[in-house]
Amino acid sequence: MAVAAAIARTRNLFAAVALGGIYSFCMALALLVLDAPDVSMTEAAVGAGVSTVLLLGALYLTRIEETPNHRIALTPLLVSVVAGATLLYGAWALPPFGDPAGPIHQHVAPRYLNDVVKETGVPNVVTAVLASYRGFDTFGETVVVLTGGLGVLLLLRGRRRPLSKGTAPIGKDAT
Repeated sequence: MAVAAAIARTRNLFAAVALGGIYSFCMALALLVLDAPDVSMTEAAVGAGVSTVLLLGALYLTRIEETPNHRIALTPLLVSVVAGATLLYGAWALPPFGDPAGPIHQHVAPRYLNDVVKETGVPNVVTAVLASYRGFDTFGETVVVLTGGLGVLLLLRGRRRPLSKGTAPIGKDAT
């Protein structure tokens, strides 16, 4: 929570990128504590690793300091408050974390554990859920990550810093 607040308050874009990487790493640790090592490794690799590197690359082509905004942005604040209140309202009705009487432990989990091999032919439950039951969702997530990565690469490729006089590109002779 403190890292997210620091990201929102900083005007230094390098600090925001670094704090974003720290936040992703903290989320990866939280997911590991919640016994989700596969999701934790993905968060660490994509969130703390690749995203941070790509944002640092984009930052190389831009300024370090954010342009100051002299007016208060009320619309984004209002949207954030309404979205947060809606999420809190929805979370209020959830069963306690880890409750064995929760709906997921009464209907969904037993079906997956009992019928996974018969329905999919895959003996590993996690693999069957990700690749078979949620195959289109997993494919969609992969396409989104690929598209985002390609978009960032195209943006970084399109803009080059001008060379100062008397310098040659790396590997070229100055003439």
